[in-house]
Amino acid sequence: MRYSSVAAAICLSISAVVAGFTSAPASDAPASTVSAAPQASAGKPAASVSGDAAARHAKRTTCLKDAKTRKLVAAEKASFLKNCIAAP
Repeated sequence: MRYSSVAAAICLSISAVVAGFTSAPASDAPASTVSAAPQASAGKPAASVSGDAAARHAKRTTCLKDAKTRKLVAAEKASFLKNCIAAP
């Protein structure tokens, strides 16, 4: 019985934390829309910014998989990733 009450307490704590994180961006939404307006007028649409982030993430993921395939570790891995991600 003790484990179930501890598990319930942990679940409730986690749900309270998650609820706090999900409600925080909603209060920041007006501030982000205000800052997005100057970027749109500068000629950078918000879609390309998120597209660039997605492309960088995909490139990094590919480089990480290559490093794992080559079984690189420590400094060799860091050097490989730096060069791989910087390559066009």
